[in-house]
Amino acid sequence: MVVELNNVVLDGCNYGLSMMAKSGQLTCITGGTSRQRSRYLLALMGLEQVKQGFVCIDGEPIEQANVQYLRQLMAYAPTELKAEGELVVYEPPSVQDVFSLKANREVPISNGILSEEVRRAGGAELVAVASLLNRKVLVVDTPPVASIDYLLDQARQGRVVIISSADDAVVSRAHQLLTVNYEQ
Repeated sequence: MVVELNNVVLDGCNYGLSMMAKSGQLTCITGGTSRQRSRYLLALMGLEQVKQGFVCIDGEPIEQANVQYLRQLMAYAPTELKAEGELVVYEPPSVQDVFSLKANREVPISNGILSEEVRRAGGAELVAVASLLNRKVLVVDTPPVASIDYLLDQARQGRVVIISSADDAVVSRAHQLLTVNYEQ
């Protein structure tokens, strides 16, 4: 499986970004601000408006007609969840935003299975939940350093793993880097 950004330009950016993330690899979006990196992850899932260029999964562009189907191939772990209505400068997705996605609601996960997976994921609960959804594409926004071996293992199992991070300890372990460098 291949996830591709082809000259993707988002609102407020001056140039496009391109990458090809493949099964078995850990791809990291780095550089820029946390918000900028997060926006590219959301664009991968069809949740952020792409001003120019396109996002593809196995050569199929993500468009309104197929976004729901393609999103079912992905599991998403945001940096953090916030309570509905909580006001912050940059608002990460809320619990409702993430779990209202059909793809994130259809897998029953018991507490015992979740506890074991959280342990394996270095204590990163959101990463463990996304992984247990067993999707072909795992998208993780700013994973903790303790979960990097776990994410590399997910890639070795044949998943496309795409993360965002500015932490050198995380970035140095990625197979492929995409650097966000645009000016606001």
